[in-house]
Amino acid sequence: MPTPPSNSAGRIIRFGVFEVDLAAGELRKKGLKVRIQEQPFQTLALLIARPGDVVTREELRQKLWPADTFVDFDHSLNTAVNKIREALGDSASSPRYVETLAKRGYRFIAPVEMPGLAGVAPSEKSAGAHSTTPAYRPPSDRVQPELDLPAAHRGVTRGLFALIQVMYLIFYLAALFHLHQVDEIAGAFLPGWGALAIVAAVLITAGAGIPLRCYLLSAVGFDYPKLGEKFRKLFLPLFVLDEMWAIAPFLLVEKIGLGAAFAATAGLLYIPFSERTLVRMAYPVSPDHPER
Repeated sequence: MPTPPSNSAGRIIRFGVFEVDLAAGELRKKGLKVRIQEQPFQTLALLIARPGDVVTREELRQKLWPADTFVDFDHSLNTAVNKIREALGDSASSPRYVETLAKRGYRFIAPVEMPGLAGVAPSEKSAGAHSTTPAYRPPSDRVQPELDLPAAHRGVTRGLFALIQVMYLIFYLAALFHLHQVDEIAGAFLPGWGALAIVAAVLITAGAGIPLRCYLLSAVGFDYPKLGEKFRKLFLPLFVLDEMWAIAPFLLVEKIGLGAAFAATAGLLYIPFSERTLVRMAYPVSPDHPER
């Protein structure tokens, strides 16, 4: 990494509405300090020192995690990059600042500027270059190749995922609070054993679903870094559970009509796939551990 200039102005790097004060160890947005931990800040400093260049995971390990440091490097680096994206409002699926290159490393893709040398990478300044070549600029429609997903703020994807969990919790609680009505509705068009089976299914699936939804809600709320990995393991049982609850609107067919019940069921059938997409966008697979 090039040695920063000795004067304090030269130790400030700007990009977009952000500026990084290397001397103070601060990230600011429109002049206001953005909270970011030391490890993510140092990672960001290394990336913006070489805009447009690939900074390999091995380079980051050598500079930020010395050989005598006992730490889960992959997990720590992934967490640091996620924290950078959180601070910048960036997205792994369509990055504006930090791009992931599978199995290789990361690249800072936004134009950067330093006082007196706008639009030129810091490495050019340290080499004594005075080129007017503009900084590396990413294409506006960039998407992450591994995901091929649309642009989205990471906070938005996490928020939508959390709302889905809240929706299912409301379903479960409403069904349990009105279990006698579920029994009456099911008994109106099913024989006695059929209505009993429906009630038993509601009890069992809601009993399993409530703790599961609480876990997913707390995981996304606390931004658990391994949520993507955990969700992939839970997807099959979650898929079965969600598909069973997708037929719930037909219990209300006498009140909402056949068309509305069918439309609601069709939407609920898609929910498990939208959950998986949201998780992949907010918690992408580690470049060294691609999804199979």
